[in-house]
Amino acid sequence: MKFSFSSEQEEFRSSLRRFLADRSPTKEVRRLMETEAGYERDGWRAINAELGLTAIRIPEAYGGQGFGFGEQCLVLEEMGRVLLCAPYFATAVLAAGAILNAGTEAEKKALLPGIAAGETFATLAWVEGIGRWDAEGTALTATTANGGTVLNGKKTYVVDGHTADLIVVLAQAPEGLSLFTVHGDAAGLIRSSLKSMDPTRKFARLEFNDVAAAPLGTTGRAAAPFARTMLEAAVCLANEMVGGADRLREDALAYAMMRMQFGKPIASFQLMKHKQADMLLEVELAKSAAYYAAASLDDGDDDAAANAHLAKACASDTYLQTAIHAVQIHGGIGFTWDNDTHLWFKRAKSSEVLLGDASYHRELMMQNWAAGG
Repeated sequence: MKFSFSSEQEEFRSSLRRFLADRSPTKEVRRLMETEAGYERDGWRAINAELGLTAIRIPEAYGGQGFGFGEQCLVLEEMGRVLLCAPYFATAVLAAGAILNAGTEAEKKALLPGIAAGETFATLAWVEGIGRWDAEGTALTATTANGGTVLNGKKTYVVDGHTADLIVVLAQAPEGLSLFTVHGDAAGLIRSSLKSMDPTRKFARLEFNDVAAAPLGTTGRAAAPFARTMLEAAVCLANEMVGGADRLREDALAYAMMRMQFGKPIASFQLMKHKQADMLLEVELAKSAAYYAAASLDDGDDDAAANAHLAKACASDTYLQTAIHAVQIHGGIGFTWDNDTHLWFKRAKSSEVLLGDASYHRELMMQNWAAGG
């Protein structure tokens, strides 16, 4: 898989692309992004029931299909092409990843089947007001009260946090950094939607006031599982981003071939040919990095962490630059509300900073290489 996809994977990609193109045209994206939730539960359940997408990477023992990151990243790439408005990244990548990495066997059997079936919408809350994407800024506390654990503090930039049924929360317990699970309707939990430039992916601010929580995994031992979850999420997001970049490139080329000036399509102009060639090269390189990072996770390579950081950095730069080129190629209408290009431009900017921008991941990549990882 590091060099090519199998015939089964390519067939899966083709069928998924046709399915998502039919279910998520830009007209539907525009309708859903204007809703408070950002998606429709019944609509997402119907899509998931037909294809079982949230079950892709969850092991069969927990109700999933038992595939790897290669297959899940194919799903994310195709979702990125159509800007699918659904809680997939929050549920199947962030929350499910944290449970798989940190949970005990009993916790996995209790929590993952609902996610695999598409019935439980979940997310991971770890970022706080300081804005750090790692665990260093964690100040939310977990304390013992009345024989149980309660959480106090605030989280922000929680993907789909305003609608999630289950929230995995990173907190500081007396034993050290820990993960906990909280029900979305728990007493003392205040959830507020955040306005962002990208309406196709919703974020929320969560306030915890003596909110009852259940430990996920061993209390005080969450540092390594959380770090692993962040690496996996970076690879998954990189694959989603290259899907969006490739869609922008294709749409820009189609417009250039259609747009006439001086009696010929602008795609025939030398400057436009150079721009299209640059876009193709950048997108294909970003794809290669994203695919390789997914394969590294599946194979358990020693350099999987460095590959993950490289993939996210490359995808961040490429997606945004491709979006800029696409707007310029469309000319004056490129950033108007009626033209769809701005939807991908906004997702490109949002995804660029989500989980850390290109500079952040290049720094981590260099630190990892310097440490011999």
